[in-house]
Amino acid sequence: MKILEYCPDCGKKSLHWDGEKKWSCPICHFNLYNNVAGAVAVVIRHNDEVYLTRRVRDPKKGKLDLAGGFVDPKESAEEACKRELFEELQLTVDMSKLKYLTSLPNVYQYKEIDYHTIDLFYEYHVPEKFEVNLEASEISEAVWIPLKGLHLEDLAFDSQKTFFEGYLKNI
Repeated sequence: MKILEYCPDCGKKSLHWDGEKKWSCPICHFNLYNNVAGAVAVVIRHNDEVYLTRRVRDPKKGKLDLAGGFVDPKESAEEACKRELFEELQLTVDMSKLKYLTSLPNVYQYKEIDYHTIDLFYEYHVPEKFEVNLEASEISEAVWIPLKGLHLEDLAFDSQKTFFEGYLKNI
């Protein structure tokens, strides 16, 4: 992890990292916590296929990913699902049809900083396959993949690999 050095309270080069979740300043006793961030991932299903996106940038550029992202302040996880699916795929979601499945811890590494997340997995069934005009800054392609043809090593994040290990056993 990229370590912060300067205390945001007193300005001295005195911050100490505890190796897990907290920076502290021995001079002014300021504490800064590296709390877990909420993120959502949505399994968009049509029959026995899932809609996955390919990441256009790091982390994990070129790997497959579920649609989703970080939960914004003052936003529920379900609202984040709705917002992210619209932003990434222009897909309008009926939040009452989102089905919560499970949560898993993950580490999202961005510019040498490890962001510990709790990834909330949802499922959303669509009545027919669709294609979208992609937001090029977010994803390079989106594909329908048969669940039985999904290769876990192609997925971007460990939490998604762990999720699909269990999910695929139950289909």
